[in-house]
Amino acid sequence: MTQSVNRPATPSGTRPRLLYVDNLRTALMALVVVHHSVIAYSNVPRWYYIEPPADSSATLLDILLVLNQAFFMGAFFLVSGLFVPGSRDRRGTRRFLKERLLRLGVPLLLWLLVLRPLVTVGRYTAERDAAVQRGSELPYWEFYLSSFTSGPMWFVEVLLVFSVLYVLWRHLTGEDRRASEPAPAAGRAPGAVAIVGFTVGLALVTYLWRIVVPMGISVLGLPSPAYLPQYVALFVVGLVAARRGWLEGLSRTAGRVGFAVAAVAAVVLVLCLIFAGEGILGHGTPASLIAATCESVLAVGVILGLLVLFRERFGHQGRRRRFLSAHAYAVYVIHPVVLVALGYALRDVQAPAVAKAALLTALALPLCWATAYLVRALPGARKVL
Repeated sequence: MTQSVNRPATPSGTRPRLLYVDNLRTALMALVVVHHSVIAYSNVPRWYYIEPPADSSATLLDILLVLNQAFFMGAFFLVSGLFVPGSRDRRGTRRFLKERLLRLGVPLLLWLLVLRPLVTVGRYTAERDAAVQRGSELPYWEFYLSSFTSGPMWFVEVLLVFSVLYVLWRHLTGEDRRASEPAPAAGRAPGAVAIVGFTVGLALVTYLWRIVVPMGISVLGLPSPAYLPQYVALFVVGLVAARRGWLEGLSRTAGRVGFAVAAVAAVVLVLCLIFAGEGILGHGTPASLIAATCESVLAVGVILGLLVLFRERFGHQGRRRRFLSAHAYAVYVIHPVVLVALGYALRDVQAPAVAKAALLTALALPLCWATAYLVRALPGARKVL
């Protein structure tokens, strides 16, 4: 999600920009906006503006959320990992960490100090009024601390931690003392056995992890800690793929097979959700093992398919795609404000949950990018966003 996706994977002049990864990141960013638009009208009340659904169409939104959650943030971590080694090679440890703090830490502070108060004002007002009716008071500072989370910026927070751990790993293994490696040629991507082995291992670790950290709970402000094994694994895959040139080595067949097996996994996951209900959340249940397996297959399959699809079909950028890519990170930071404002503006619209989610999404996507353009036009904003 940071600007490193916009840079070459290796030192300047040795390798062209991976424009298809820029374009993939833009598509994933659009999925973030869709995901949070859908939450507002679903049966998953974990957003800053929600409308309890009054019709059964919200179930379709729940299914969309489950399928999207299975892969889209993991894909972001893989994309981020792809460019960390090259960024560290070019800058050195001190400059790399300084850049991480600037590009990740400053937006995180902006969110916590400015944007989060904006998106929670409605919730605070309701809770304050309820407190007054009970004969007590609720000062804002108390509400802020008691409801504290990093919100959507949890990704930035975790990515900053991963980046620091990567630098520490390089120092402990002595890689920092070796000369930076040359730009990797298109390497031979992992074969079917390696991919299947990775997927099985990821499914097993996820299943075991969810015995302790089931789905649906928040830990240290992270909204989806049950997916942490996936995030770690795919970030590491991105690191290794950058060194070994795996992206260019992926075959078209791998992409087609990835999409096919992901489709099968999605169907099984939806059936499991319908018939097992909360049994898929974790706690060592058989349904949670099936769910963890389906999610892992879906994530690996979709990501393989998207990497090949965007490499083959979306490897170029015109003016429009350059604009969308340049403002994608800013969209990530500011999109909650846009969605919450639109949610309140649309609250009197009477329509099924699916229709309202579609309307919110249709309005939010262009408005998020337009707002990001205005924000990045502020003095100094482009250094951070």
